Amino acid sequence: MSDRRAAVSEMEMSGGRRRWLQEVGCGFGALAASALAQGPACAANSLIDSTTPGSAGLHLPARAKRVIFLFMQGGVSQVDSFDHKPSLAKHHGQTKDFRDARALANTGALATPQRIFGSPWKFAPQGRIGKWCTDLFPHINKHVDDLCFLHGMHTEGVAHGPSTLFLHCGATQQWRPSMGAWIQYGLGSENLNLPGFVSITPSIGNGGPRNYGAAFLPSKHQGTPIRVDASRGKSLAIRHLSSDAHRPEIQQERYDLIQQLNRLQHAQFQHASDAEAMIASMETAWRMQQPAADVLRLEEESQATLDLYGIGNPKTDLYGRKCLLARRLAEAGVRFIQVNYGDDSANPAWDQHSQLEKHQDHALATDQPVAGLLADLKQRGLLEDTLVWWGSEFGRTPYAEKNGTGRDHNPGGFTVWLAGAGVKQGFAWGSTDELGHLAIDQKVHMHDLHATILHLLGIDHLRLTYHHAGRDFRLTDVFGEVVHEILA
Repeated sequence: MSDRRAAVSEMEMSGGRRRWLQEVGCGFGALAASALAQGPACAANSLIDSTTPGSAGLHLPARAKRVIFLFMQGGVSQVDSFDHKPSLAKHHGQTKDFRDARALANTGALATPQRIFGSPWKFAPQGRIGKWCTDLFPHINKHVDDLCFLHGMHTEGVAHGPSTLFLHCGATQQWRPSMGAWIQYGLGSENLNLPGFVSITPSIGNGGPRNYGAAFLPSKHQGTPIRVDASRGKSLAIRHLSSDAHRPEIQQERYDLIQQLNRLQHAQFQHASDAEAMIASMETAWRMQQPAADVLRLEEESQATLDLYGIGNPKTDLYGRKCLLARRLAEAGVRFIQVNYGDDSANPAWDQHSQLEKHQDHALATDQPVAGLLADLKQRGLLEDTLVWWGSEFGRTPYAEKNGTGRDHNPGGFTVWLAGAGVKQGFAWGSTDELGHLAIDQKVHMHDLHATILHLLGIDHLRLTYHHAGRDFRLTDVFGEVVHEILA
């Protein structure tokens, strides 16, 4: 400790309180830096070596600056929303053999007899393009001319945990960085006073913090969670954003002292980039106190804007607040914003194994806020460089689970939609079979969707890598193809 104390003395610290702080700071700082030093050295950012003229260091010309991901946790039923299957109604109640993913995983059965379950919602053509949609999402239906539907989606995992991890991290079980962390790692932040990646009310289950974690990437790239502050009604808040315990000048003095101690520890360890990540994270946390507090003040919006998102209506208020906050974060320069719908719990909202009619409750809670977000982004000109992604970890079966009143998980065929920067408007790509069960034409795997979103941000998914444990990792692992057909 003699060298450390000598170094601290050079900063002319004196007095019992400062001596106590320096020793405690050095002790815990050494532990923190030592732990960071065990991690891998940071790989060179692969965006730096771009040879594309005028790309400002990107691999490709970027169409989008940021992404807003509207995560419908639990599995929205594609055949009850946007994937119109007349044969489903025609054969309602009949029994047919289906390739059941869960049965295959549990029993090895290649096919099981199931009762076909027609949708209780009515389909009708919507928008100028005449897209057939149900009345489950009447507000979103008004925007179909702006949407790009992917009907041939398929993914990995038959349970919520693995599939949710796969959606976020590109792997069903392994400890991998989340998509938002990869984007933050590749592009950095547009606003140094705010985090580049925010997750609004992430679920505590089905992957939990891993869904917005950085894994083996430098820790500064992990997402910042924003949760409902129970002590302030329905306010959305960042924990420990500010403190009223001390005057600003005292907080500044403490912050400066801690960062000085951190840099002393940083100088003693070889793995500089990891320690720099720790210091940078603290600097970001310090700088964001006022800007983040300003972004969180939804009450500054006009009454017309609040009404657009359904804020004030008990059924739409909470998700409306989340969507409005997403627009404010996008406007402020946050790169990746995830807006979760899942009751902020371990219970997936859209998981109707029985009582399929509960889909209506979740649609009522999200339909107007999502439509409001699309309208607001468009009228502000933000939709031109913002990519909006709506979807679940998988879809649902076209048959009644256990001959009951709900639908089982279906990773083999489902629908997501995109809107905004770089994708075709009023367009549909891919299809499922005649009953909406399995993707059959123009299929898009979740790895393909990840690759396409990165492409729109100006990133080549093959070149965005990080060296860890003896190999180069990437979000799409060793898979993924950009879906060029949906690009505008």
